[in-house]
Amino acid sequence: MNERKLFRESVFITLAFVGVLWCIKSWEYATSVDLSFLGIYPRTLKGSLGIVTSPFIHGDIQHLLSNTFPLAILGVGLFFFFRKIAFEVFVIVYLSTGFWVWTTARPAFHIGASGIIYGLVSFLFFFGLIKRDARSLAVSMIVVFLYHGLFAGIFPFSDQISWESHLFGGLSGLFCAIHFRNKNVTEEALTANQAIQHDENAGADPPVDSVGIPGAVPDKVQIPPSLQIRFTNSTKKEEDASDDIISLH
Repeated sequence: MNERKLFRESVFITLAFVGVLWCIKSWEYATSVDLSFLGIYPRTLKGSLGIVTSPFIHGDIQHLLSNTFPLAILGVGLFFFFRKIAFEVFVIVYLSTGFWVWTTARPAFHIGASGIIYGLVSFLFFFGLIKRDARSLAVSMIVVFLYHGLFAGIFPFSDQISWESHLFGGLSGLFCAIHFRNKNVTEEALTANQAIQHDENAGADPPVDSVGIPGAVPDKVQIPPSLQIRFTNSTKKEEDASDDIISLH
């Protein structure tokens, strides 16, 4: 796929998801409705709905803004550099983070998309370290430079921050990095493999025409082996919980 087209699609997919977050928050303000009850409330049946809905809910504009730019940058990076596995990584991080928060976190509403952010940071960082190819390592270094300060977010420094979401998001990203370590992750990787196969096939015996002359061309003119040149491509709440803490992440 053309890199320019791939970049446009990566931006479109990422901004579409971020746009939904802003539409939901705008609707909340317009209707004066608080959707925090759609967050994850651990170990309750109603609270399990938050596994799917919590990343779409944010406490206020500042909370949403703090998640918007990391989501945009990391999302584009994921879908551009690792397109072949990007959707799988995103879904695994999304659902596994929510599930583990619902299973083990404090009894409070956990809302926001930070768990996804931590998952993407973790995946992009650890995948480069595990894969050790130049492109993946470069992405890792960029992630470290931009988001090294997120590390502190996995510790319980504040009751108002869902550090559990940060922690389990990071672990989900690490799992994805290990799980996909042996897979081709870009269109370029597929092209390189095809080029290698083409090169190997080119080393096979030369074709034989209908009269059995090796190396013959359609007009029956035989080319001496010394003049044959082979070209190959090396481009490789359960109830009303108004007294509970709303944990923002």
